[in-house]
Amino acid sequence: MKPLEEPLDILVVAPHPDDAEISVGGTISKCRSEGLRVGVVELTNGEPTPHGSPEIRRRETAAATKILDLTWRYELGLTNRSLENTLEAKRQLAQVFRLTRPRVLLAPYWQDAHPDHVAASQLVDDARFWAKLSKSDMLGEPFWPPKIYYFWSIHLRIRPQPKFVLDISHEIEKKMAAIRCYESQFLVGKSQEFPAPLDDIRDRARYWGWTIGTAYAEPFASREEIGVASFQGLV
Repeated sequence: MKPLEEPLDILVVAPHPDDAEISVGGTISKCRSEGLRVGVVELTNGEPTPHGSPEIRRRETAAATKILDLTWRYELGLTNRSLENTLEAKRQLAQVFRLTRPRVLLAPYWQDAHPDHVAASQLVDDARFWAKLSKSDMLGEPFWPPKIYYFWSIHLRIRPQPKFVLDISHEIEKKMAAIRCYESQFLVGKSQEFPAPLDDIRDRARYWGWTIGTAYAEPFASREEIGVASFQGLV
C-alpha cells in the first residue's frame, strides 16, 4: 500500500469483514456525513465460514463499503481463526498506521469470547506504539495515533460499561443496510424467526440509545480519560 494523500480522521481496525459494520456502522455513517475521512482495515478475510468464501466476502465487503461511503478500506491478509499478536503482524499494522496517519483509532474491546478479537485488540495497542518508532525499516514516517477507543463485538454476553455512547439515531437504517450486505453471514442458512441475528444487532443499538435518551446509539470504551471542550456537545 501507498501513503494516503490526506490523513484519515478515523481508522477502524476490524478482525474480520462485517465487524466494523456490526459494531460501529452507525458511527462510520455519522462521521462521513460530517465530512470526516473514515477508513477500515480488516486484519483477515474472515474465511472459512459455513456459507462464505473469499470471493463472496470481497463482494459483500465492497457493497457495504459503498453504502457507508468509506474513504478507504484495506485487508491486511493475516490468517482468520489463527490471528496472533506476532512481531510480523505488529509490523504490518504499524505500517498501516504510519501510511494512513489517523487521528483516532477504533479497536475491538480487549475482552471477548472470540480469540481473534482478543488478539486484534492487543495487536492494535502494540502496533500503535510500534508506529512511532524511528530507525526502522517500516514504510512511512513515525506516527503516534493520538486517540484510541474500543468497540464491543457481539460474542461475549456481558454488560459493557462504556466511557461514552454515540447517538446514531439518524444512521441506524444505513448501518443495518450495510450489515445486510453480508448475506453469507446473516441471511443464508440462518433462521429468520425472531430474534434473528439482525434483530439482535438492531436491538442492541436500541438499548444503547435508550441509555442516553435517544433512539439508537453505539458504545465505546477508553483506558484514558476523555476531555470535552464544551457542555454543548453533551446529549
